[in-house]
Amino acid sequence: MVNYLPSNLNAALLIVLHVPTYATSVLPQILNRAGKLPASHPQDNEEIVTGHIYIAPPDYHLLVKTGFINLVRGPKENNHRPAIDPLFHSAALAYGRRVIGVVLTGMLDDGTAGLLEIKMHGGMAVVQNPEEAMYKGMPRSAVENIEDIDYIVSLSEIPDVLAKLTNTPVEAKADNPVSNPIKRNEADLLDIDGETLNNNNRVFKPSTLACPDCGSTLWELEQGNLLRFRCNIGHAFSLESLRAKQSDVLENSLWCTLRALEDKASLSKRMAKKMRDRNQIITAERFEKQAQHTLAHANFIRETLIEINANTADKSFDDSE
Repeated sequence: MVNYLPSNLNAALLIVLHVPTYATSVLPQILNRAGKLPASHPQDNEEIVTGHIYIAPPDYHLLVKTGFINLVRGPKENNHRPAIDPLFHSAALAYGRRVIGVVLTGMLDDGTAGLLEIKMHGGMAVVQNPEEAMYKGMPRSAVENIEDIDYIVSLSEIPDVLAKLTNTPVEAKADNPVSNPIKRNEADLLDIDGETLNNNNRVFKPSTLACPDCGSTLWELEQGNLLRFRCNIGHAFSLESLRAKQSDVLENSLWCTLRALEDKASLSKRMAKKMRDRNQIITAERFEKQAQHTLAHANFIRETLIEINANTADKSFDDSE
């Protein structure tokens, strides 16, 4: 897509790609070869320059302040670091109507809450047509949850849309977003402000759920029609990402349970053999019976895991359909 952007694009382009925290990103090199605009991983506090592409480095959230970039290794959002929502949210707070949010192919729903935030501050929303996306989850979530998306277009049309919008004059800001206490709290959380995280007067509502990452209380935040969650540490989830993370935690717990049951059965068999070697038949039979019961429980857990993995595969297929 970047190879169709003009060299005199009247905006800076900031990109978040979901990559593992331990990965090495070569996206700047790829974009430098493909397009006319220079691309790089920015440094913390780097000045934002028009006509430059800034790509979130692995394991850092890419945030926007007025005039410069802020990189933070804060808690994951929607199970990712970098995540898209922190970028969109911070850009909306810093630049209001001057922001254009673009959501492309991807799984689950990262970017939906941030794009809604951009719209609430008077910015523009551009979404790839879900029907042509390789992974439909993210663009489909944006389309289903945000009523006033400005452009739902094919990938090939997005460069022309961006060129048009960046040459359309707008007011610097629509309002003072941080005057809203919810947005002020969210802004502080993005900065990983410990005082805000532990503030008893926070404007979020406590839920009955625990954070699947750290076990602390999850706080509910309603944003338009969206329900989001943050914990005391700062981990943030949409409904879809929370459900996905809970599924991961459940699967990991079941694997640990399966391993413990199989270890117990193995030990019971070993004890049974020792008892038989000593001609203690009654005790040996008791251990053998314990091993059989334990293996029956282990087989039930194994079948449950197979079913969970099958359902997860079906969900991944749904996102790519």
